[in-house]
Amino acid sequence: VGLCRSLVRRRLHAHPHLCSFLLEAFSTFQVCACTNELCLLGNVEPKPHTALTLTYGFTVLHGLTLTGSTCNPCGVLQPLWGGGTSLKAGGLKIGAQFVAATLARVFMHFVWRLGIAEAHPGALSQGCSNPMQTTEVQAFCIELLFSVVFQLTILQVEAVKPSYRVHLIALLITMLVYAGGNLTGAIFNPALAFSLHPKCFYDNFLIYSLVYWIAPSLGKFLIFYVFKKTLPCTWFKN
Repeated sequence: VGLCRSLVRRRLHAHPHLCSFLLEAFSTFQVCACTNELCLLGNVEPKPHTALTLTYGFTVLHGLTLTGSTCNPCGVLQPLWGGGTSLKAGGLKIGAQFVAATLARVFMHFVWRLGIAEAHPGALSQGCSNPMQTTEVQAFCIELLFSVVFQLTILQVEAVKPSYRVHLIALLITMLVYAGGNLTGAIFNPALAFSLHPKCFYDNFLIYSLVYWIAPSLGKFLIFYVFKKTLPCTWFKN
C-alpha cells in the first residue's frame, strides 16, 4: 500500500480527483484488510490481551503510514457539510472507501484459502458473525456514543505533535474496543463495518445500516453542528 500511494502521488498529481480516489482506496484497503485479520488473531490466548495489543499496534501503524487519508466515510462528511469540499470530491472519497472495503474482504478470503494460520479455514465457512451481542437500541447508542467520543478527541488532539497524536488516538481506540468490543465490535466506521460483516448487511440490512452507518454519521453531525453551536468557539480552536 505504501508503494502504491507513493506511485499515485508521483504519477497522478496532475489529476487531483483520480489521485484522491486512489489514495483513499489504498488507505482504506489497508485498514480493512488488517482489521479482518485482526478479528481472527484477536481470539488467540490470552484474551483480551492479544486482541488489545494488536489493536493498538495496528492503529499506530495506520496512523504513521496513512497520513492525509480518513479511511472513514464519517471523516468526509464534515467538510462536505461545511462546504470545505465539493460534493463530487466527497462522493469520490466515500465511493473509494466502500470499493476498497469490498476488495479488502475479497483479498482476505484469498489469503485465508492459503491456510497460513489455523483460524483461516474456519473464517471462510462463517456466515454473519453477528457482532451485536446486545439489543439493537443499545447497539445504536453505543456506536453513537463511541463516534462522539472519538470525534471530540480528534478535535482536542489536532494541535498535538503528530508522533504523539498517533499514540493518543491508538490508545483511545484500544480503550473503546475494550469497553464495547464484546457488545458491538466498537467499529464506528461504516466502510470498515461493511468489510468486516458484509453478510450481516445482506441478511438484515436495515438494523445493521442503522447501527453501523447511521449512528456513526449522526455522531459526526452532533459534534460539528450541535455541540459547535453551544460550546465556546475557543474550545474548538484549542
